[in-house]
Amino acid sequence: MNKVNGTLMKQLFLIIGIVFVIIFVSLGVILPRTLIPVAERNIYSQLSEPLKFIDKDYSNDSLNSEVAYIYITDGNVIRSDNAETLLGTKKISDIAKYTRKEKCGKFVYKNRTYYYYKMVHGDSTKIALTNDSYITKIRGEILAAILPIVLGSFLLIGLVLIIWSSIIVLKIETLKEKVDHIEDPDYDHSIKFKSNDEITSLEHAIEDMRIYLKNNEKYRNQIYQNTSHDFKTPLTVIKSYIEAVEDNMEDKDTALRVIKEQTNKLDDKVHSLLYLNKLDYLKDSKIDARPVDMEAIVASEVDKFKHSRKDVKFIVESDHKSKFVGTVDSWETIIDNLLNNFMRYAKSEVKITIKNNKLILYNDGDNIDNDLLEGIFTPFRKGIKGEFGLGLSIVKKTLNMIKYDITIKNEREGVSFIITKK
Repeated sequence: MNKVNGTLMKQLFLIIGIVFVIIFVSLGVILPRTLIPVAERNIYSQLSEPLKFIDKDYSNDSLNSEVAYIYITDGNVIRSDNAETLLGTKKISDIAKYTRKEKCGKFVYKNRTYYYYKMVHGDSTKIALTNDSYITKIRGEILAAILPIVLGSFLLIGLVLIIWSSIIVLKIETLKEKVDHIEDPDYDHSIKFKSNDEITSLEHAIEDMRIYLKNNEKYRNQIYQNTSHDFKTPLTVIKSYIEAVEDNMEDKDTALRVIKEQTNKLDDKVHSLLYLNKLDYLKDSKIDARPVDMEAIVASEVDKFKHSRKDVKFIVESDHKSKFVGTVDSWETIIDNLLNNFMRYAKSEVKITIKNNKLILYNDGDNIDNDLLEGIFTPFRKGIKGEFGLGLSIVKKTLNMIKYDITIKNEREGVSFIITKK
């Protein structure tokens, strides 16, 4: 039995022991004390009934031998034959003194409890007395009747609990072993619990986590590969031009121009990668979203890109009443990356529509294949023309931070990117 199993079983046996002690105390102490008043009322009833029918003859064999009777009249004390034996004294008058106050009650004489019931008629007094043997008998009978049933039930319940806990412990051990081998591809991770309970739900959650970690590891490896590939190309170009200049195969001005272009590309890629990492770090942070002037942001971005391609016409339409929230920096990042993407694929037109609290960016480039639409926002996912990039991933994550969503729709001619509030 391993540590997990042993610890849980020890806890279970401890709980069963505590429950047993509680039951024992309840049955042996609390229950009898609770029932004593009921038994005492029964004693007083048994003592009172015979007094209604007997007079001075206390030697009648039909009288209860566990009850002593005393008759007091004109200063004379008459007692039943069993009085001295039952009361443990010959001084019956001393016993009678304890019964003067109340009609019925109990008193302690020579360290023993006695119960009495008294009836007074004129100058005569009839008293019935008994000791506490009845109470002791009742208590024993209660325990004898209840204790075996309760203990039997307790043992049966304890057995059921042990069996049930053993099943639970076995399931937990199975889950622990699964977690211990969560990164082992050769381990059989399939678990089939028959019951549909919280442990089964936990197993499903662990399996989902395992699949997520597996996919995340695959995704991370892909990121490393694609990042290396994306960085390697400009570095190779820079290195080749440096070597060409050293071998006098290329003039310095041309080499410097190409090296500067490639360095700028590297700088953009590093900046995008750092920004994407920053978004992952801040994804659970609370953004101070405020109303923004979307028309002003779009106008600024259009001015930035309209000179990069003279053959592309920019069209902006707005209903002048749509409202957007976020930060200016976040929206500039979103539109900047989308327009940067559009500049690679647009043929002759880019249209931006701000209406009904929606932002729609359209370009008349080729449609996107359905196979590429799935996962198009994944970093470094190979896209159109086999290119890698981070722009659309940055767009998606930035929108998520300000509680917006984006969908892509292939039009009859061109592609629309539709941004709406979640």
